[in-house]
Amino acid sequence: MTEPTWHKSTYSGNNDNCVEVADNAPSLVRVRDTKDHTQGELTATPAAWAAFTAFARTYPV
Repeated sequence: MTEPTWHKSTYSGNNDNCVEVADNAPSLVRVRDTKDHTQGELTATPAAWAAFTAFARTYPV
């Protein structure tokens, strides 16, 4: 199994109050807290992650 390649959200700027996503596995998207990696990961299928991010983009801030 390949180690995940984590990417921090570009919306987080220079702070660590965000999430990191690893999407280099074809059947799995992994999400974790930027500041506390010991809390584990949330996993989703690519289709579920795409649906979530599409919804999140429509949510008013």
